Amino acid sequence: MLNRIILFSLQNRLFVVASAALLLVWGTWTAVNLPVDVLPDLNRPRVTIFLEAGGMSPEEIEVQAVLPIETALNGSPGVEVVRSSSSRGIGLVFVEFDWDVDLYRARQLVAEKLTTVPLPAGIVPVMGPISSVMGQIMLVGVTAEPDSATGKILSTAADLRTLADFTIRRRLLAIKGVAQVIPIGGDRLQYQVLVSSAKLKQYNLTLEDLDSALENANLNATGSFFNRYGSEVLISVLGRAKSLEDLQRTVVVNREGSPVLLNQVAEVQFGAAIKRGDASINARPAVILTVEKQPGANTVALTDDIEKALAELQLSLPSDVRLNAKVFQQKNFIVNALTNVEEALRDGFILVVIILFLFLLNFRTTIITLTAIPLSLVITALIFKWFDISINTLTLGGLAIAIGELVDDAIVDVENVFRRLRENREQGDPKSPLKVIYDASSEVRNSIVYATIIVVLVFLPLFQLQGIEGRIFAPLGIAYITSILASLLVSLTVTPALCAYLLPQSKLSEGKESGLVRWLKKQDQKVLHFGLSNPRMVIGVATALVIASLVVATRFGTEFLPPFNEGSFTVNLYTPAGTSLEESNKIGAVAEQLILRVPDVQYTARRTGRAELDEHVEPVSNSEIEVELHEDARSRTEVIADIRQQLANLAGVSLSIGQPISHRLDHLLSGVRAQIAIKIFGEDLTELRALAAQVQEVVETIPGAVDVQVERQVLVPQLTIRLNRAALQRYGMQTGEVARDLEVLYGGKVISQILDGQKTFDLVLRAVAADRENLESIRNTQIHTPEGVLIPLESIAHIEYEKGINTVSHENSQRRIIVSCNVQGRDLGGTAAEIQKAVTAKITPPQGYFLEYGGQFEAQKQASRLIGLLSLFVFLGIFLVLYAHFRSWRIVLQVMLNVPLALVGSVTAVWLTGGTFSVATLVGFITLTGIASRNGIMMISHYLHLMEHEGEQFDQNMIVRGSLERLVPVLMTALVAALALIPLTLDAQAAGKEILYPVATVILGGLLSSTLLDMIVTPTVFWAWGKKAVEEYFNGKKQSENLTIDVPIDNNLL
Repeated sequence: MLNRIILFSLQNRLFVVASAALLLVWGTWTAVNLPVDVLPDLNRPRVTIFLEAGGMSPEEIEVQAVLPIETALNGSPGVEVVRSSSSRGIGLVFVEFDWDVDLYRARQLVAEKLTTVPLPAGIVPVMGPISSVMGQIMLVGVTAEPDSATGKILSTAADLRTLADFTIRRRLLAIKGVAQVIPIGGDRLQYQVLVSSAKLKQYNLTLEDLDSALENANLNATGSFFNRYGSEVLISVLGRAKSLEDLQRTVVVNREGSPVLLNQVAEVQFGAAIKRGDASINARPAVILTVEKQPGANTVALTDDIEKALAELQLSLPSDVRLNAKVFQQKNFIVNALTNVEEALRDGFILVVIILFLFLLNFRTTIITLTAIPLSLVITALIFKWFDISINTLTLGGLAIAIGELVDDAIVDVENVFRRLRENREQGDPKSPLKVIYDASSEVRNSIVYATIIVVLVFLPLFQLQGIEGRIFAPLGIAYITSILASLLVSLTVTPALCAYLLPQSKLSEGKESGLVRWLKKQDQKVLHFGLSNPRMVIGVATALVIASLVVATRFGTEFLPPFNEGSFTVNLYTPAGTSLEESNKIGAVAEQLILRVPDVQYTARRTGRAELDEHVEPVSNSEIEVELHEDARSRTEVIADIRQQLANLAGVSLSIGQPISHRLDHLLSGVRAQIAIKIFGEDLTELRALAAQVQEVVETIPGAVDVQVERQVLVPQLTIRLNRAALQRYGMQTGEVARDLEVLYGGKVISQILDGQKTFDLVLRAVAADRENLESIRNTQIHTPEGVLIPLESIAHIEYEKGINTVSHENSQRRIIVSCNVQGRDLGGTAAEIQKAVTAKITPPQGYFLEYGGQFEAQKQASRLIGLLSLFVFLGIFLVLYAHFRSWRIVLQVMLNVPLALVGSVTAVWLTGGTFSVATLVGFITLTGIASRNGIMMISHYLHLMEHEGEQFDQNMIVRGSLERLVPVLMTALVAALALIPLTLDAQAAGKEILYPVATVILGGLLSSTLLDMIVTPTVFWAWGKKAVEEYFNGKKQSENLTIDVPIDNNLL
């Protein structure tokens, strides 16, 4: 079949070349319009359920709301893990599904399950919007600048928040691709009706009276319609309050014919709501809008659309209000990463051109060979389009790694055609050039095809990787395999057609080899004679090198993935649990000022506590600071060290430093934003905290462990109002009625909304601040009895300060607390292993309690184990493929000898670049296995061809001749593959190259050692043990001759 493809291409050269040109144009247009992102799609199907539960305690929410939902969801089809967090007044349930579950089906399943769960009255489960794990694509800052003349700030915090809520947020949500916009900071305005016990007592009113009056004072109604002169006239009854005056004049009750107005019994004001979160930019108060994108949205294009919308909005905003879209943008990392990889791709292409021309010294052969690169790339782009694969650092990285190999098949083909044409010219009776081209292409086709099959075969383990590592590296494998298969197709079709057009007329086809080639062959001849004369020494040295490499490899440290260089950092501050928002704000502002002392920092954006719409329940004691760096900032390690040094001055504050995307990847792996997570499961919260404290002490002693944190499930001060049932019985009161009244007084109740044009503001009923912020006032709160008598709260309740849990976390329906840490200055695997060993030795959990380890190192161990297991099957597959070609197990083993030879260089390369083994390094070894096998296939296939078709015998002369004739294509294929990788290895910390650097380093080192050793070891081994192998090969060939079908060749192709 392959011969027929070559023949068709030669007979229809014009059609093939024209089709290639059209494909080039179509593919280029498609590539330009492909979606762009920083990483492949890492969106594990996840559904978030919000449970707003008024004033319920964490334990009540846990038992009454969260646990029933967890029980209903656990064991559902496709559900991997169910995590939850129960805090004061709110519960969150996170349901994570298998990677292959459709997100919309997952949401439907959750919605169906929720309908079967009985929940307390007033708790309505709400599913969060669909968003991406890389969703937080930018932060938009809204600030007020001082007036240039007076120096005063005209716009208040309330003005900024109102603009953010009703103008900016609505405009951004209208942009296609935006999933959610979450504002935090400023003052959220509301209409407040603040009642006092004294006024209620004075007018003998109950909260129910006020509640009913407010509901009835804010209603519109319809009066149907009537006909007037043939037209319908609608009747509208407008009773909704529109201003403070309307509310103040609301009648609450009538007393002896006189109305009691709302402003007589309560303070009615338009003021700021109680805040649970705040924000600042560069230590100045601000409103920050977090923009989340929808899955699959193009981050770069979406960011540009948002910036354009903000620029248009800026013109209509008050003159002192500034919108800052540069506080944090994921786009910056994407653009830098893709630019760096694109430059590596470009530089690799240039190096390939130089190598080709140095060896061929012929423009025509160089051009024919180079056509394989653009054609292979555009075919890959078309495949990406058909399978909805984005352009990202991994897909571009796969192409950058493959770019040197894209010309390999073409090199082998063109070099063979070029040499055969020259030999044909020198004969007395030359054949038709097209016949020579056909024969030359057919001669090398088997070695090309089998080498490509092996390259594809070794990549199969990548597609079996589970979890996040599989999602990251599968696109790299797809890009690599697709481009390699495309280059094979080009070498069988376009390359012979172009050879037919350009080479027969080439005058240089009569010339001699370049000086470089002649010199290389001269040196290779010396090496070959030495190796063939001293086979035992050569084989012994090669064996020793391989064994030494294996020994060194066992001593390497391990990590999951190399750290990214995102150009920004996320600094998490943890003040003691129970710290107020006001105090956290002060500490956060000081932290920002300290961070801004680092010269590389451009912006800091702080978010303290929780935004109203956020799915992460952060207590007000926690702050998250996004740190944006200048473009010319120092290395990531130096900047982190400087930030740590500055923040070391903050006493009593724990901190964790990471990067935005890296943090989210960690969260995806273990539910925690840290590299290592030790999860402790059990029933009693006190015991869990004690165990966590012990684990923390052990972990802090391990070298390399930094940012050691215990999840903040701690006791915080709380005022407990414990109702006395005996006292309630004396007054004939019901517990629920009293509890509801107290909830309204102290927590507030949203009665309805006041409309102001397109804006809506809550109307809230609550006690005045003096009645709810003082213990004595709380004790004297007046409660209405059924007889109409007002009594103090202390007469029916015990009121005292106690300690209560601030939050309860679950995983798969079990209570859980986490000790987390990051690793610095040491490899992840070694640190994690030492932590496990130390914790196991020093801590024995009580019965019913157990520990689980999660995070990056667990993912790395699983990936390494899986790749190791699958590699055995891959080697078996390679063996069977080669055996199908050579029909001799001895020859197959000699071809596969290149793999351990490649190991020597790759291990040396890893050792020279830090000695750390990651999943990316393993991917490099996988790639190298396929590339290294190619040289052995080409060399030994040519030996067999010389003996089969050119009358050579099995002797040293044949081996020398075959080795010298294959020297140029072997060296060229190895050098272009290796040198094309050099741009990826020049800067390990450049954005976009972090994951590709270890892959490229391993391949580069392995190719160099494999090629250099192959030039002497393969011929020597073939001479030492090849005779029986050759006999096996020819015996197998004879047995299959009866099944061979020759392709008829037209000798008059011209």
